[in-house]
Amino acid sequence: MNRTNTEDPAYYHKVVDCQWACPAHTNVPEYIRLIAQGRFTDAYMLNRESNVFPAILGRTCDRPCEPACRRGRLDGKPVAICRLKRVAADHRGEIADLLPPIPTKKNGKRIGIVGAGPASLTVANDLMPHGYEVVIFEQNEKPGGLMRTNIPAFRLPAKVLDEETGTILNMGVDIRYNTPVKSMKALLAENFDAIFIGSGAPRGKELEIPGRHETDRIHIGIDWLESISFGHIDSVGENVLIIGVGNTAMDCCRSSKRMGAKSVKVMARRPRAYFKASPWELDDAEEEDVEIVINHAPKRFVIENGKLIGMEFERLEWDAAAKNSRVIDTVFLPADDVILAIGQENAFPWFERDLGARFDKWDQPVVDESTLLSTLPGVFFGGDAAFGPNNIIWAVELGHQAAISIDNYCQGEPVTDRPKDGMNLISQKMGLSEWSYHNDYNPASRQKMSHVDLASRFRQLDIEVELGFDPEQTAREVQRCLNCDVETEFAAARCIECDACIDICPLQCLTITRDGSEEDLRARLSAPATNLTQALYASAPLPQTGRLMIKDEDLCVHCGLCAERCPTAAWDMQRFELEIPYAGRAEACTSSYVPA
Repeated sequence: MNRTNTEDPAYYHKVVDCQWACPAHTNVPEYIRLIAQGRFTDAYMLNRESNVFPAILGRTCDRPCEPACRRGRLDGKPVAICRLKRVAADHRGEIADLLPPIPTKKNGKRIGIVGAGPASLTVANDLMPHGYEVVIFEQNEKPGGLMRTNIPAFRLPAKVLDEETGTILNMGVDIRYNTPVKSMKALLAENFDAIFIGSGAPRGKELEIPGRHETDRIHIGIDWLESISFGHIDSVGENVLIIGVGNTAMDCCRSSKRMGAKSVKVMARRPRAYFKASPWELDDAEEEDVEIVINHAPKRFVIENGKLIGMEFERLEWDAAAKNSRVIDTVFLPADDVILAIGQENAFPWFERDLGARFDKWDQPVVDESTLLSTLPGVFFGGDAAFGPNNIIWAVELGHQAAISIDNYCQGEPVTDRPKDGMNLISQKMGLSEWSYHNDYNPASRQKMSHVDLASRFRQLDIEVELGFDPEQTAREVQRCLNCDVETEFAAARCIECDACIDICPLQCLTITRDGSEEDLRARLSAPATNLTQALYASAPLPQTGRLMIKDEDLCVHCGLCAERCPTAAWDMQRFELEIPYAGRAEACTSSYVPA
């Protein structure tokens, strides 16, 4: 039966969905409460503990936490978790004295890092406070990796990127700019105690169809964005076609508009439901008059007298599952430039293959998924370099895990000895009917982000489009949080089955009833539990009748009225804290930063 005992600690792990959906776990409801109190610096530091780059991710994250937010079950829209990170970041105070101190006396271990992207910077962030000497080799003149070269300034201003990468580098990291690693053998000869490779997935995928190599007006998306970032190009043709519908394609099409294109079309092989781009990225592109064309497969580039004039596409008709298609006809679309954004690949031309590190048939490094250790002792991979293209928050989490492994390796401990996530439960009771959290349900709808007007955003390449939430929007949005980490805790032995909690529950999510099969039990609840993906939470048998207290978590809004009304204190509201492991800590810790 899809059921969990309410006295089982796993109950709490299953309830705080938004927290567990994020690969680099963070105490989401807690930092939202801090924002509600105007404690922006505290919220920023709490978020930084796990996510490292709150201001960057508050603008660019793919938001894996938001689809898991239980608010979406009530009104269809999750809490704007990502944008609230930005609120805390934009309004924080000085944090230098809140960061972990860096030992003046080092521990004698030197770590070499390839690339200064999010995974590499996370490794440095985690190891520097423990006395390691960290040397980063970066091929560009500034840090950030693909965060800098592939995310346009109108989404991620350079000032924001410089501030958050600088926070880590100012810990005393030895970063060597304009220093690409050209030989792994030479790097190994420098006798580092461990090496971390976080060089990303720097090679864009090709589209080998007729005409591809007959003109210089066909560009690889990530290379083209990098050229914009470093000022190598400043214009594009009037008619631009973007091939692909991932987030890189969205950055390419919106950048094209800012580079002077009049007509920009994003070409997709499949229907919109199967796009890789985030829905909000698609919305922003269409707001800027980008046309998204579905069901078109590239056939050939059309070249006349050495000049690109357009492309031919096969127009497709798909079956209901979009797995099989048939060609309806062939169409021609004019183009002065075509930008290929159909994916990225790892590339290690500088890593000699006779050093002991195994690479698979796709020329990807063989890496342990838990420890990030390659088959070459002391050499670790992380971020896109380890498992191929993903998002920033995944790179951060892999950086955390690699730092744990590197610390173990350098200290002579098995890299497989991983500290486990822990948990803590704290009662929120302050009186008979008072809680230490705001427990009123707020019916406010999700706040709409304000944008720079269309005319203004194209005047300058680096004008940030999203303006952030104003104070009123912030106040309304934080109150939408259902405090999923403040959970009902039920002690069956204290229950006298008076039904007071059931009478007062505004959502009818509680029922005292006899046990039975799941299908039977769901139909007998106060409000039938129709969401079969949500487990029912069941107590131990009650002392009076042997019946069970059943809770439908799908309905609960964590108001605490059951605990206020209970005459025997069988109900309590307890806050769940996730204890997260990091490098250099013998045990998992809720946070090394404790808000004042």
